[in-house]
Parts: sequence; C-alpha cells; structure tokens
Amino acid sequence: MKRYLFRIGLLVALVAIIASGCAPATPQPVEVTRVVAGTPVVEQVVVTATPEPTAVEPPFKIAVVMPSTIKDMAFSQSMYEGLLEVQKEMGGPEKLELAYSESMFNIPDAAAAIRDYASQGYDLVIAHGSQYGSSVAQIAPDFPETSFAWGTAADTFQGEGINNVFAYETRAQDGGYVLGTIGALMSKSGVLGVCGPVEAGDGKLYSRGFKAGAEAAKPGVKVPIIWTGSFSDVSLMANCAQTHIQNGADVLTGSSQSVVGAVPVAKEHGAWWFGQQWEQTSMAPEVVVASQVYDWSGILNDMITSAKAGVMGGKGYVLTFANGGLRIVYNEAIDVPDEVKAAADAAIEGLKKGEVEIVID
Repeated sequence: MKRYLFRIGLLVALVAIIASGCAPATPQPVEVTRVVAGTPVVEQVVVTATPEPTAVEPPFKIAVVMPSTIKDMAFSQSMYEGLLEVQKEMGGPEKLELAYSESMFNIPDAAAAIRDYASQGYDLVIAHGSQYGSSVAQIAPDFPETSFAWGTAADTFQGEGINNVFAYETRAQDGGYVLGTIGALMSKSGVLGVCGPVEAGDGKLYSRGFKAGAEAAKPGVKVPIIWTGSFSDVSLMANCAQTHIQNGADVLTGSSQSVVGAVPVAKEHGAWWFGQQWEQTSMAPEVVVASQVYDWSGILNDMITSAKAGVMGGKGYVLTFANGGLRIVYNEAIDVPDEVKAAADAAIEGLKKGEVEIVID
C-alpha cells in the first residue's frame, strides 16, 4: 500500500543556551501527530527548549562614608541601620547593594573614599557628616550620573550649578525638647547636665532643645551645657559628665558617638541618662530612660526612587515627628510615671502642630 506521509504538527526545537546564567528548561514530552494512510497516529517526542532570557534589573548600589563605626550607638549606626531596613524592604542584597567606610574622621581620607565609590559606579554615595560638605561639592560635578547625599545640612549646592546632591537634616531640637520634658519631671535635684560635642549641627540643636523642654516643663531647673569640642573624644565626654555630677546633676544627656564615655559615669552615680540619635538602652539599662532615634529609611527610599526616575539630587529632607523620621523609644525596664509620659506625648503633639516654638540662638 502506497503510504502518504503528511506532516501536520511536528516541531522540534534544539536551541543553544545563549543567555549567561539561564538554565535550560526541563525536557518535556510533546504530542506529534502523523497521518499514515489516512489514519492519525499519535507519537510522543521530547523537545528541549531554552526559555526566553529575562532581563534582570541590576541592584541599586549605595555606598556610605561615616565618621564613626556602624556600632557607635549614635549617628553612624542610625544611618547604617536605616540602610539595612531599606535593603530588607527592597528584597535583599539582590535589589540593594550596600558598601560602607567607617571611622572616617580624617576628611581627606573621607573625600578619597567618596570619590572612589563614585568612580566604581555606585548609584548613590552618602557622605554622612556635615564635615564632608565641601568634599561633596568638589566631587559631585565630576560624576553627573551619580547621586550624592550629605547631612546634616540643608544645602544641595544647586546655587553653585550642582544638580546631583541631596541634603538631609533633622529637627533634633524637637526630640531634645521632649526628652528634656521627661528629664525635668523625673529629676529630684532640679539640675540636669548636657554634654554637647561641637556647638554646631544637630548636636547644637538637640542640646538647645533639651534645655528648652526642661525649662518649660519645670521652671527654675538648671540645665548647663558643656561643649567638649569633639565628636569623638570619649575621655572629654566622660569628664563632662563627671563635672555635671559634681555640680548636682541627677539627669544627663549628650550627643555624638563620644557619649560612650558619659553613659558609664551616669550609671556609676545613678543619674538618669537620655539618649540621642540612636537607641542607647543597651549601654546601661539601669539608667537609660529613653532615646531619640533617627529613622532615615523614609528619606532613603525617596532618594532611591528619585534617582531611578532621573532626579539625581536637588532635594532637601528633614526628619520630624510628623513624618516618622524622629521617634522616642522608652526603656521598658525603667518605670516612667504615666503623667510624665503624658506630658511627653503632649509635647510631641504640640511640636507636630507647630504650637511649640523652640528658639535656637
């Protein structure tokens, strides 16, 4: 019998793997129909197909240069923890790649690190310290496709024709005001001591705010501020705390990474301590009452979104209670009276509504 072979649906695709990292699909049997002398015959063959390569978006890359360590319990740790939170929200290192340089006290070294990260193709380079401003202004024009950020400061350098720099700052005085309120109401001696690092930036704002809050909550209290002149000198901060204790203070606070020198002094003398920039309870759970915490995740998300959309800089950000950038975190091991917490809550609401004015000279 003469046989007529009609090929109706046979397609066998043997395609070489052309996309790096793209594994071939598991071989799957498919049905092929032949017609033999008018009678359909169903056969099965195995076809190995290569899936269409999918475009994988490269991770967004952020590098941060910090004056202290990622475990300083203060300014640098607050930024590092914020970056980790954003990385987690975005889906991990595959979506957000992070790099950092810590303990960059020397400004020329920090500037070299900033430039190096930009030359490596990082999408956003953060200079986390107001002392790095001039370095950012010098480096950013050389890398127009890279976004830069620095703080705490308000200047994005657009007035100098630079359009790829973000700037960020905090209403540190607001949290200082709230903690000063709590401290004054918990003080028995009526003397509270503030150890400031340098009379500038958020250290100045926080210290002034703490003093204002304490004086508003309990008129007549004494709130001397001592400036150590250093962000990093631990021994100077310890000496500052000792001086306040000798002058009758039973409540202490301070700003910058150097407070690790003051907290043990507070613990030794049983003085209440109020933390700034990061949650400091773990340093002395017996005496740390509460801390103002900087939450940078919100502004970091906006910087990333902006840079991806082609807005490389020119935006300024401010952490406040209203936008969630500032938070007061209590130490659960310390019994803070309800009326004191109520006074703190009232202060926060007043600050949010603009009903509380803090004068910074």
